[in-house]
Amino acid sequence: MTESDLPVVNLTPGRWGDPAAEVELPAAALEALKHLGVRRPPATVAPTASGGATDEIVQLLAKVLGPEQVKTDLETRWGHTRGYSTPDLLRHRAGDTTDMPAAVVYPGSHDEVQALLTACSEHHVAVVPYAGGTSVVGGLAPQGTSFVAVDLRRLDRLVELDEVSRTATIEAGVRGTAAEALLAERGYTLGHFPQSYEGASIGGYAATRSSGQSSAGYGRFDQMVVGLTLATPRGTIELGRAPMSAAGPDLRQLVLGSEGSLGIITSVVLRIRPRPEQRTFEGWRFDSFDQGLAAIRRLAQDGPLPTVLRLSDEAETAINLADPDVLGGGSGGALAIVGFEGTRTAVRRAEVADVLTAAGGESAGEGPGETWRQGRYRAPYLRDPLLDEGALVETLETAGFWSTLPALKAKVTEALVNSLSGQGTPPIVLCHVSHVYETGASLYLTVISAQTDDAVAQWRQAKAAASEAIAAAGGTITHHHGVGTDHRDAYATEIGPLAVEALRSIKRVLDPNGILNPGILVPKADQYPQWYQQLLKSCSR
Repeated sequence: MTESDLPVVNLTPGRWGDPAAEVELPAAALEALKHLGVRRPPATVAPTASGGATDEIVQLLAKVLGPEQVKTDLETRWGHTRGYSTPDLLRHRAGDTTDMPAAVVYPGSHDEVQALLTACSEHHVAVVPYAGGTSVVGGLAPQGTSFVAVDLRRLDRLVELDEVSRTATIEAGVRGTAAEALLAERGYTLGHFPQSYEGASIGGYAATRSSGQSSAGYGRFDQMVVGLTLATPRGTIELGRAPMSAAGPDLRQLVLGSEGSLGIITSVVLRIRPRPEQRTFEGWRFDSFDQGLAAIRRLAQDGPLPTVLRLSDEAETAINLADPDVLGGGSGGALAIVGFEGTRTAVRRAEVADVLTAAGGESAGEGPGETWRQGRYRAPYLRDPLLDEGALVETLETAGFWSTLPALKAKVTEALVNSLSGQGTPPIVLCHVSHVYETGASLYLTVISAQTDDAVAQWRQAKAAASEAIAAAGGTITHHHGVGTDHRDAYATEIGPLAVEALRSIKRVLDPNGILNPGILVPKADQYPQWYQQLLKSCSR
């Protein structure tokens, strides 16, 4: 089965993925949890209705979109509450309705989105764009205000496919699986397959600068975008007259990653490629993570570059990927996954094999590669049963230059271990490189420990320690998850007060009444700590 065969999955509120495909933890995993001190948490609490839209707002929304496209019932609103980070899921299980939208609306075209934003701005009604709902950084939870969730599922068309230029214009509400199926009918692919693929949308990919498993071959999603249309409270912006241009700064890059804070992306023009004739995945074993890191750096910098290139550290290899039959009789080490697509697969495999062998790698054959491929979209399903048992399971990611990666990994791991151990819940920390570039790579960490009585506060304390370590080691606060509210303050520190003031100025122009995803990415000055407010004031004088 390929990605174009996967169905669109309507995620279950508070649980990941297709409810018909839930998984059970194996006995070995349950036994391992006992050694972490895991114990069953309280039962899930059902939500109660609160904070619904006033009759005046409902009438306003119905006037713009029609009454049938405005929903205020508890079930619909609860299904659009927050995203899928572990704190989001824990708060969902606790019945916490703090971030529940007052209403959910369903525009069916760019013009309806534009009319909606104009009306909401005039009446000071906050809005949050919603499609797949897969944010893991608090990107769907604006702070301190009632809001309307704008569900884009009706913007679901492949508008145009230009086979000469090899571009496709796709509306923002199209889910990743649906986009791939639509393109496959014409013999094309985006080649964009993040782990959230079953649930995420085209608009969400663009708004968060998403990156998929095949980024080494196809690039990040923002590299695929050649044009886009943005609805703002003050009007429409269309960008991308040509693939490249010297006509001033590339404003597409301003919109990409803006997370709904500057407008709602309604469609994108994307680079597409012919579907590959062959796909092959294989594993390579290295004695250590550092040895494997040097090997994949050689490929990233000097080539040949596979379509997929990732490297698990020793801990992740041992827990998730190790197979004694293919990894030297259980001798440990670090496992790299290498994937190839296209017509020259055999030649590229041989060339890559030469490089990896010279760097100390040992081929493990296609077994581990296929195991990884087949389990790629099943891994997130494990989090829910782990949470059910009382484990704290969460991920975070960063990126840095090659020269800084070893120290970055060590410092972030140390921060997580110290923070969680200090709370009486010593963790297991796993890490892998998931995306590579000539100058550096990303690090993706998975953390597992027992939950405390307040698991949300427990993780926030650990995440804060990890974020400080990322900054101290010269990494970026996020590589592909986005900023949201969880990374907002760290992002502001990373770019500095003058850059923050510049972003706030752009937001004031496009969104003068501050209705777009308030508190996400570009907050009001009074939402920062007092010392940072003083820096912002000094920059704006």
